[in-house]
Amino acid sequence: MTIRSQPFVRARRWAVALLVVSCAPYPARAQASLKYQEPPKELIDLIDARPTPLIGVSRADASGNRWLLIEFVSGLPSIADLAQPEYRLAGLRFNPKTNGPSRGRYVTALRIKRLPNGAETAVAGLPDGAKIRFAAWSPDARRLAVVNASDGAEAGLSLWIVDAASAQAHQVPRILLNGIFSDPCEWTSDSQSLLCKTVPEGRGPVPERSQVPSGPVIQENLGRATPAPTYEDLLKSPEDERIFDYYATSQVELVRLDGSAAPVGRPGVIVEASPSPDGRYALISERHLPYSYTLPFEYFPERVSAIDLQTGATAQLADKPLDDNRPNIHDAVTPGARDFEWRSDAPATVFWAEAADGGDPRKPAPVRDTLFLRDAPFDAHDAVRKLAELPLRFGNISWANDRLALVEERRWKDRKRILLAVSPGGGATAVTLFEGSFEDRYHDPGRPLEVMNATGKFVAQTTPEGRGIYFRGTGGSPEGDRPFVSVVNIADGAAQRVWQSAAPYFETPFGVIDDKTPAILIRKESPDESPNYYLVDAAANKLDPITSFPNPYGHTALPKKQVLKYKRADGVSLSANLYLPPGYDPKNGPLPTLMEAYPVEYKSKSAAGQVIGSPYQFPVLSWGSPVPFATQGYAVLENATIPIVGEGQAEPNDTYVEQLVASAQAAIDEGVRLGVVDRHRVAVMGHSYGAFMTVNLLAHSQLFKAGIARSGAYNRSLTPFGFQNEDRTYWQAPEIYYKMSPFSYADKIKTPLLLIHGEADNNTGTFPLQSERLFSAIKGNGGTVRFVLLPLESHGYAARESVLHMLWEMNNWLATYVKTP
Repeated sequence: MTIRSQPFVRARRWAVALLVVSCAPYPARAQASLKYQEPPKELIDLIDARPTPLIGVSRADASGNRWLLIEFVSGLPSIADLAQPEYRLAGLRFNPKTNGPSRGRYVTALRIKRLPNGAETAVAGLPDGAKIRFAAWSPDARRLAVVNASDGAEAGLSLWIVDAASAQAHQVPRILLNGIFSDPCEWTSDSQSLLCKTVPEGRGPVPERSQVPSGPVIQENLGRATPAPTYEDLLKSPEDERIFDYYATSQVELVRLDGSAAPVGRPGVIVEASPSPDGRYALISERHLPYSYTLPFEYFPERVSAIDLQTGATAQLADKPLDDNRPNIHDAVTPGARDFEWRSDAPATVFWAEAADGGDPRKPAPVRDTLFLRDAPFDAHDAVRKLAELPLRFGNISWANDRLALVEERRWKDRKRILLAVSPGGGATAVTLFEGSFEDRYHDPGRPLEVMNATGKFVAQTTPEGRGIYFRGTGGSPEGDRPFVSVVNIADGAAQRVWQSAAPYFETPFGVIDDKTPAILIRKESPDESPNYYLVDAAANKLDPITSFPNPYGHTALPKKQVLKYKRADGVSLSANLYLPPGYDPKNGPLPTLMEAYPVEYKSKSAAGQVIGSPYQFPVLSWGSPVPFATQGYAVLENATIPIVGEGQAEPNDTYVEQLVASAQAAIDEGVRLGVVDRHRVAVMGHSYGAFMTVNLLAHSQLFKAGIARSGAYNRSLTPFGFQNEDRTYWQAPEIYYKMSPFSYADKIKTPLLLIHGEADNNTGTFPLQSERLFSAIKGNGGTVRFVLLPLESHGYAARESVLHMLWEMNNWLATYVKTP
């Protein structure tokens, strides 16, 4: 069994542009070039703390051993790291020097230990300054494959193999990987080779951009409806197409551990290459011309093929056209076959889904999706088998065995979710295991636990006798989240919980290590104890420690968390996480307050009022969190829930502004009632859609002394084909787009507003232009506003210099307009 923890989620060389109006503690009143600044030391120390290491557990090897991989994650990169070469093409960002990812944290060191109580051993043999990604256990659990990125003299992505028993790493020679799309390699079932996407030999020089145009760039549409969201980082010219092809083209190869390799098929823009469970075939997904200048690569024409690794024979399974006329609404999918994958519990069977309604959920149809199977050898005489017909849209499938696969289907309009047990081998009637709302956290049965099988594929974990399937869920409740592991009976859907997190700890299950006991691997934490991993004997209620990671914040006193529960004026239940400064004495009176939130749409008031989170979690003070400001003397209302509800035929955004203001008012009132919030000294902040919320609150209320909006979109006419969870277009609901756009009310925004945006924002719709235009509008109407544009930064900020400067800006803004206004 392999268990994986959650993965981490052309530079323009600008100086930090600080556009200032009426900012007392700042160096200028119009424009200013300012070097990166640093906030108070308490904030720096919190931001510099390294994240808790990641873990991954192997399945049992031939001797019954299981291995724990511990991955130590890098700190924030420097601005020099972000200034490395980068192409932004077809919705991708990649480093041309390495042919791999250009952003994100990486792993700097590895340790391995034998479970349950072996000694931790540092992996030796990796290069100095390793930048590791894509760690994967071999099916036989004897080895680990990792990818290392080097941007030095021998730049590129190299493949390394780690022996579990000796913790010794060695490089697979002569292999240069292409990782711009995803993990470039996958183990085959024999654990002696990997199927990899490699840089083609002799691909020639990089296409050069001409300084002299050869002609105009022309796009046209001949009467077809082709709506599209406002994507960024798109192709813009034939030159972009050539550069994209150069770096995106891979040669799939079957790579053996000694470095010998055999080509599989022809080079192409290979997005995915996966070996069949029996190791005989490769399933290849390739994108090809014609490309689009309005859509990212996921929408480009796709050719899906199965290639025989022994004979080289190729069977084309599908060739899909450019996906440019799909309705831009929830549950719309491309017509025809989609979502090809191997059936992970069978030797070589391909699965796919196909829309029975043409992909348009607005059309009446008793069946939305049909699921199909096709067995090797994929020649023209194969019989295609129908697995199931679904009344809702297919979501995902978890394979178990010939008698059981678990299918999830969903419908956005009423938030309906169905879990269906089907028989891949046929001969059995499908059984509905769950039917309800996916908004309803309190009754969510969870999702099936998956483990690696002997072929290296992930399958649903069943009980030893095969009559039940293990699930894990968040365990939402009025007291907060209480994650659980349960066994769901595949005959009728009845669920029995075999383990659940209990106060005063917050415990998260990662997997069932032994399905007989069962023994469950959990991550355990509390407000005072940083996360560590344990093995739980569910039957004996015995807990054995697996790791002993130290507190990442050392002995620093951290703010304490309290979950508040209250109601807004219309009776909807709300909640917020309250953090107070360490050592705060209520006798000293209420505090200046920073409130952070992110609105969420719902179809029912009951679901909107459910509690999210837990009072027993250890505080994670990431770069974007407001919680560190408790160290500066503020009460912090984090994740104040702002549900936007539209019951029945109503859409949530029909009354967006009214619900927004009422929710914020309720949060402040509750803090005042507790005696910790000073009503006259409250600021509001948000990121992305939370930034949109922030500016709307300043435009439509007098609740706040200041606002901080990071990387938002403020003029909805610039996102005319929908935004967030709004399906209606600008032309269908112009009044909604106008009313929800704080840009429309820029003349009313007199509360001091700090705007921050990444210069290289890649998020759909949140162009830096949004902040630039809002700044100009507020400035032109005499408002108090400051605009900070962070060079090289994307939608989420990465460089240490950028994050520290952001905190410096926020701290000064709060001190000026909130703490002592």
